[in-house]
Amino acid sequence: MNKTLYTTFVLFFLFFQTDSQAYIDPGTGGLIIQAILGAIAAVGIFFTNLKQKIKNLLSPKKKKKNLPNED
Repeated sequence: MNKTLYTTFVLFFLFFQTDSQAYIDPGTGGLIIQAILGAIAAVGIFFTNLKQKIKNLLSPKKKKKNLPNED
């Protein structure tokens, strides 16, 4: 999208705003906060798992010792 068209859209929405007659109940704020915190937790867990998988992939493999059978 070229710069002139983008600027036109921005100016249009800034100068030709109308009042909204919407109502947001108190539960909506809690829902929004819960969604944000859940997204943050999910991203944190995802990157922790990714970091662990990369660490396991790059770390040298330890050789298992062949122990004699204890039968």
